[in-house]
Amino acid sequence: MGLSSALRSLLFFLGTCSGFLQENCTDYKLQFERVFSVPGDVAMLNSTLVSPDVFNFTSVPYNITWYDAKTGQEINNQTSRILVQGETLWILKVTPEDDGDYVTILRTPSCCYMQATKLVVDAPVAGDCGRPQKALQSLTKGVTDFLSCPLLDHINKLKSYDVSPSIQWYRGCEPIEYGSGKYTYWTMTKLKIDKVDFQNNGPYTCTLTFTLGGVTGSMSETIDAWVREEYSLAPQVHEPANESIKVALGSTFRKRCLVFVPGVGKPTDDIMWVAKNNFIRNENSSHRIYLSKREWSQDVSPQGVWFEQLLTFSELKEEDLNFNYTCKVYSFRRSPEAYFTLILEDPNIVLPIGLTLGSVMVLFISSVIIYYLFKVDIVLEFRRAFPILYPNKDLDGKLYDAYVAYPQPRAAGFSKEVEEFALHTLPQVLEKACGYKLFIAGRDCLPGEAIVDSVEANLQASRKVLLLYTASTFISKRHTSSTSSNNNNVSKSSDPKTTDDSSMNYESDKEDYPDPRQQMECVSAMHRTLLEGSLKVVLVELEKISPAQLALFPESVRQLRKKQGAVCLWKSPRRKQKSGMCIRRREDEEKGGEDTQLSPSLSPSARFWKEMRYHMPVRGKRAMFPEKTVLLNL
Repeated sequence: MGLSSALRSLLFFLGTCSGFLQENCTDYKLQFERVFSVPGDVAMLNSTLVSPDVFNFTSVPYNITWYDAKTGQEINNQTSRILVQGETLWILKVTPEDDGDYVTILRTPSCCYMQATKLVVDAPVAGDCGRPQKALQSLTKGVTDFLSCPLLDHINKLKSYDVSPSIQWYRGCEPIEYGSGKYTYWTMTKLKIDKVDFQNNGPYTCTLTFTLGGVTGSMSETIDAWVREEYSLAPQVHEPANESIKVALGSTFRKRCLVFVPGVGKPTDDIMWVAKNNFIRNENSSHRIYLSKREWSQDVSPQGVWFEQLLTFSELKEEDLNFNYTCKVYSFRRSPEAYFTLILEDPNIVLPIGLTLGSVMVLFISSVIIYYLFKVDIVLEFRRAFPILYPNKDLDGKLYDAYVAYPQPRAAGFSKEVEEFALHTLPQVLEKACGYKLFIAGRDCLPGEAIVDSVEANLQASRKVLLLYTASTFISKRHTSSTSSNNNNVSKSSDPKTTDDSSMNYESDKEDYPDPRQQMECVSAMHRTLLEGSLKVVLVELEKISPAQLALFPESVRQLRKKQGAVCLWKSPRRKQKSGMCIRRREDEEKGGEDTQLSPSLSPSARFWKEMRYHMPVRGKRAMFPEKTVLLNL
């Protein structure tokens, strides 16, 4: 403090004489950093006034003047001696008399600033090739390490003048040749030493040689290197991995910064999380974002210490997304960093798509099942609701909606029940209740009309054929019991007493043969159905048919039944009937008047009659433009 007061007094006295301190300048006092040199070297004194902390030097014009504090005189360029380059003062050949303070005054149009820089000139120690002032640097035993020359600022300054200096390293007094042994000139300012051991202790000097202002000079710095066994190498960041992570809002998230520092002993490296250029700390982060640390040693090769800094989000919010969270490692060796970014995860469309497809599949299967179970009801309701969509059958030239074919009297399979069903029950529902027009052979044939002509003409005039049959319709009694009948006939013919009755037996046997009308109806209908496709036959099965009975049916009937099925009366529940409402079999009457299986309900909404209506021609309404009518083939 006494020295500083004496210096100010001296500067004031000199300034009064010389006049350079009479200005009202802002005084930045003496720089803390000293410049050390030895006689014969080059010394570089640099002012720090050209700084944005002092004034805006990029927009405000300024000039700099150097003064010798001992004489108070302005310092100007001196050939081979002094070189002034703006804020830098070069003393090209230092002498012991150059030791002292040098003052810089920076002037702008409105202000001035003043600063002093101290040059210390030390005489070299006898027998010591290094410089009296030495820098301390450590080397790590057992690894490749580096020494850094302290003249980096001088090199950068010379390069700004387009001056290319050269560097020479010395160990003690011996020069280190480029690329010799375990030493390598790694960069302009670094010396690499392979496999450091205790023999690498000692002084190292780096000497910079250059030509400036026409004078070739040099400056040197000495490093006192010492080898230590505890060491830490450059840290390695293992997590995060510069990645983007998809997350869901509101969820909990954890991510660790995992760093490995190879070495022996405990390193002094520090790990920090940075987001939006701010450090994340527990004391300044929200309660939902917090940090936790841990570390552990690894004794196996490679040796070192693991550091973990865990970053936890208890609840992710939108404000946490779409910017980098960076893990930074602060180390004197190297400062690596890595980051991760949180982005909103894509919506999970697999589940909705799966549910949608599943729902569609269930709906489709349900619709198929429902349509299969209630197809008849659905089609009939559709026909009733939209008759305009169907063509008017009155325009097709047909007289009848259906031709009813059934076993006629004296034909195989004839029964009073079948005849009663065909002549009374069927017309009562289909004609009277539903409005269809039927041709029934036993009812609508003209007397004396030829069978062939009648069948052919009426089939052509009908839209469909209702073929009523039972188990015995297509099977003659002669066919089913030919063996027993033949035996009986033989015995009767051999007995003379029975000769008179043979004609009666022959007459009764006529019932064993199919009726010609029935044969004609069946053959013609099947021909038109199977070969021409011009007529549709609806099979109406009046009683249950066993497989053995079915095997005796004509091939065409069996194929048609297999292809399109049959409307089965025997599957429908029998109705309760009052006296006189239906024909009962004699056996049923003897059993107490139970209903026969050919006595279905007479309501058109009964299941059997719905199926009959489903197979009957559609009764549509006439459209305004018949040629544009939509045909629904349900």
